[in-house]
Amino acid sequence: MPTSSVVQILTGSIAPVIVISGVGLVLLSITNRYGRVLDRARALLKQLEQGDAATASEIRLDEQLQRTHRRAKLLRSSMIYGSASIFFVSLTILALFAEYILRVQFDFFALPCFALCLLCLVASLYYSIRDITVSMGALDLEINSVRAGRGGARK
Repeated sequence: MPTSSVVQILTGSIAPVIVISGVGLVLLSITNRYGRVLDRARALLKQLEQGDAATASEIRLDEQLQRTHRRAKLLRSSMIYGSASIFFVSLTILALFAEYILRVQFDFFALPCFALCLLCLVASLYYSIRDITVSMGALDLEINSVRAGRGGARK
């Protein structure tokens, strides 16, 4: 295979490879958030196991645990869609290489795969944004809990 063909292959696959790099960074931040959520859930479970009666504190801990569980599910969905995005962009790159090597048009395969890659990326970002929204609700719950324990909110 001549050098010019290799250059054409690499040039044609630059955009999809950049997508892999960008989605990989997004997945890295999502998995870090996911790990923190799991650690928080374990800490809440430990606090709940140490409680004896169904006090107001335990009810608040249970609400926090429910929100944390919801966040974990949202982040899991975000990671799944992000990984699917990388999968589809990888198929796109393979189709581009096959086009150059076999001299056959695989647009019928490469273009839908790239479209699926972008749709999965949008879904991943959607679930990530939903997690941020839920995390703010969980923080509000904790702040209100502390304020209620101190005799009311200060202004």
